[in-house]
Amino acid sequence: MIELRDVTKQYGDATVVDGVDMTVTRGSITVVVGTSGSGKSTLMRMINRLVPMTRGQILVGGRDVTTVPVTELRRRIGYAIQGHGLFPHRTVAENIATVPQLIGWDRPRIARRVEELLSLFRLDAASFANKYPHQLSGGQQQRVGVARALAAEPEVLLMDEPFGALDPVIRGKAQDDLLAIQKQFGTTIILVTHDMDEAFHLGDLIAVMSEGRLLQCATPEKILTEPADAFVEELTGTSDKALKLMAMLSIKTHMGPIKPDLSFALPETLNLRDALSQMIWQGVDEAAVRDDRDRPIGSVSMQRLLQLGKRA
Repeated sequence: MIELRDVTKQYGDATVVDGVDMTVTRGSITVVVGTSGSGKSTLMRMINRLVPMTRGQILVGGRDVTTVPVTELRRRIGYAIQGHGLFPHRTVAENIATVPQLIGWDRPRIARRVEELLSLFRLDAASFANKYPHQLSGGQQQRVGVARALAAEPEVLLMDEPFGALDPVIRGKAQDDLLAIQKQFGTTIILVTHDMDEAFHLGDLIAVMSEGRLLQCATPEKILTEPADAFVEELTGTSDKALKLMAMLSIKTHMGPIKPDLSFALPETLNLRDALSQMIWQGVDEAAVRDDRDRPIGSVSMQRLLQLGKRA
């Protein structure tokens, strides 16, 4: 879907992005991480030509971005940033409608799309459509910002630290909302963050950058268990690797057979880390696993969880 070939950005003698090669598959989430000044935001902004390349080639859907008129390119690629960038003197509905209006959608189609997105982000149209950004909470503003970026049904969504200003509780909910929306629409997402927990939670692939270079681009599991170098290992954290690995694994796919007479049960939606936490808290060595209709579908033991948390 997106191909970066030897992408380089220089400002005078300073190389901010240095020869990056990367492929992003359609319908995936790729999270770009790194310390401040690593080049991650610059790399992403070259995709929609907010920053011009010094050298290299970027293809989106097989088309070289430099051959696409910039206005057309940016209308095809959604863009959401930290702080949301909402127009303060436009209502929520008017903010969401911005790009569809620019590309000439008719009013009924725009109205349907605004209502659809408000519903998806659990913002009641009757209550929120005519509000202004200053009347919203930070979490609500963030949702409107992402809704606006998705309004014209882009195939690609670029997100630059979109949740950085949110408190931890709202941030976690916003991340889960993004995963649900991405699953529904199949949007290809590139998200920049400095938060490795966020990267592990959201990314199908994680791209680690340092001093303008791409050090490793791989699945979260491989980044964690096979870091390319000491910097990648340090960035991912050295003290809680087992728990991070367990957070990537679903209890549903690692449970054992149904066992009768287990007094404590876990929902199938848990990951192994959360399952372990609940079992420790409850003081049980074994638990049933139940589906969304509260039917037993399997079981899991403390011993099994600890085995799964070991590096393969």
